[in-house]
Amino acid sequence: MIYTVGEMAKQLDVTASTLRYYDKEGLLPFVERSNGGMRMFKDEDISWLKIIECLKKTGMSIKDIKHFIDCCMEGDSKIDERLTIIESQRDTVIKQMKEMQEMLDMLNYKCWYYETAKKAGTCAVHDDMQVKNVPKEYHKYLNQK
Repeated sequence: MIYTVGEMAKQLDVTASTLRYYDKEGLLPFVERSNGGMRMFKDEDISWLKIIECLKKTGMSIKDIKHFIDCCMEGDSKIDERLTIIESQRDTVIKQMKEMQEMLDMLNYKCWYYETAKKAGTCAVHDDMQVKNVPKEYHKYLNQK
């Protein structure tokens, strides 16, 4: 089946202008065009577009995504390079996830801190609070306000 830019954008939950931008940046060498120059997306293009969106959402630059797509278009001779790129991006995502977990932990602590203060009517409730009354997962934050 053939899809227009708008139809494909809807399937991927992105804007049509995003797909046009990807094409302008050279990320869509696999997309065919009609005699009139219209982009003609096929079902098999969806997996390409999903990996592009995945890499973009993980913070990879358009330039680096283009390099990855170019390696893919070159075929099996670039398998090692493609694997290295994907492994590196996976490592980046793992690092981001750890950082995000640390931020979530801090926010959870601050929620507990202010919920406790709200119940007491003052943040001073924490000044005399014994460590045993603080949830164990928040002990590392005890000297922070």
